[in-house]
Amino acid sequence: MAMGTMLADLCRVLGLWRRRWPVLLLAVGVTVVSALAGLALMTLAGRAVSHEVAALSGAAAGGAGLLLLPWLRPLLIGRPGLRWGERMATHAAAFRALADTRVWFFSRLAERLPGGIGHGRAGDLLGRIVADVEALDGLYLRALVPLAAGAAVVVAAALILGAISPLLAVLVTLPLACALALPPLLAPIAARAAKGAAAAEGRLRDAVVDPLAGLEDTLANNAEATAILRVEAAAARLTAAQRGLARRNALAGAAGALLGQGALLGALGFGIAGGEGALWGAVLGAFLALAAAEPFAGLPRAGIAIATAGASARRLFLAADRPVPVPDPVATVAAPAGHALRIEGVRFAWAADRGEVFAGLDMEVPEGAHVALLGPSGAGKSSLIALLTKLAAPSAGRILIGGVDIAGLPAAAVRGKFAVLSQDARLFDDSIAANLRLAAPDADDAALFGALDRAGIGDLIRALPEGLQTRCGEGGARFSGGQVRRIALARALVCAAPILLLDEPAAGLDAAAELAFLATLETAAAGRTVLLLQHRLIGPFRPQKLFRLVAGRALPGLG
Repeated sequence: MAMGTMLADLCRVLGLWRRRWPVLLLAVGVTVVSALAGLALMTLAGRAVSHEVAALSGAAAGGAGLLLLPWLRPLLIGRPGLRWGERMATHAAAFRALADTRVWFFSRLAERLPGGIGHGRAGDLLGRIVADVEALDGLYLRALVPLAAGAAVVVAAALILGAISPLLAVLVTLPLACALALPPLLAPIAARAAKGAAAAEGRLRDAVVDPLAGLEDTLANNAEATAILRVEAAAARLTAAQRGLARRNALAGAAGALLGQGALLGALGFGIAGGEGALWGAVLGAFLALAAAEPFAGLPRAGIAIATAGASARRLFLAADRPVPVPDPVATVAAPAGHALRIEGVRFAWAADRGEVFAGLDMEVPEGAHVALLGPSGAGKSSLIALLTKLAAPSAGRILIGGVDIAGLPAAAVRGKFAVLSQDARLFDDSIAANLRLAAPDADDAALFGALDRAGIGDLIRALPEGLQTRCGEGGARFSGGQVRRIALARALVCAAPILLLDEPAAGLDAAAELAFLATLETAAAGRTVLLLQHRLIGPFRPQKLFRLVAGRALPGLG
């Protein structure tokens, strides 16, 4: 990873945290004060020791009295509190910043992957929002905070020792200043290894998540051994990458330890050389070098933390900076008053090298009408829903709602006109109430039960011991397929959107359950505009208009 790219990515991370800068800077301030308090204590201890040494000749009073000075007591009492406050403040600030980063990353993915993460290496992508965001705390906790505390200690030590001898100040603080320079020097060296480790971790997550997500197929095809081999190979690559990082980490630690010893040896060398103030200076310099050991302990490894944060930031931004499939218009038009649908001459293909899904699609759905669009799998039914909800955009033609071209409307305004029930409608592992309120966050329990009743499942939910608070299980595992569809239908019905888009809503159900569901749908959708997309028309649902998708066009009146 180029140093310029890494610095740009890390600066961008700091920009994402700008809302938290006051808290972040306050926490850095507490850390600096804590480090300076430790330095002050060691300064006074050094003075006490030097007085004791002088007292052996009877020339001065013992230094123990210094420890009883009134102005020293607050330092002795406050130092542990400062250490506690430092840890609490820095970690709390970092957690808030990381939470903001996760929200930002999720929002960016929602804009750029509206069709889901099916083509985005799910394990790797989910790892980015967890592990890669978490790695960014190293930029703050293991790099910026210790660098600020270390710089304050070096400046303070230089001022204290410089009052005794400029040479002493140089001998002690120069090695410490070199230790401050280690992180930015080591970060570029560790960047390649950090990038490899982050990528290897993503591949390992993919190797684990993919066979687990399709566990039934994995077991049915006796593919456990193959899956295990993939996991073992990915784990081996991650281990090798982490070993490279560990070697650099060890070298950084050794370099830091040598520089710390260099500061101590500088103080001792000044004392051995003799001269005015040699005793006092040597003792004080040694004590200050020891005091610097605490804030400088993890500083050499800050370079690894910077490199790791840089690699993680690059992975986040690569995913977050994908182009938005359908950007909102710069200048928007007024929202339509009505919700009649009209599709005029729409042409669309998912990619330039793939055939057209629609080749001049024309269709009209009046307000309040129930319209069916029939076509086999692959005819473009799901593609039409993607176009209507601005998850994709036509290459030619236009789509109008209430006489207004949706190209001039923001996606949120367009999607607010639709409630969608697809064949892949998913219930999340949360309560029934939480699943329904995805569509209407402010709906009360009465409104939820009203929607459940219209979907034909209200009595069943009332009979459950926990009622609306019953958890649905992963993918709705708590319920049968038909019950899952009815709860998903209730979610669409509780939404105030005037148009229902139904994409094979009964797919996968047995014949009896499908007929029962469609009978419920006919009643539940009364009063709303309905566009039903099916491969065939069965049951009691009787549309007022009927179209069939043929060769990318909608042909009317063919049942």
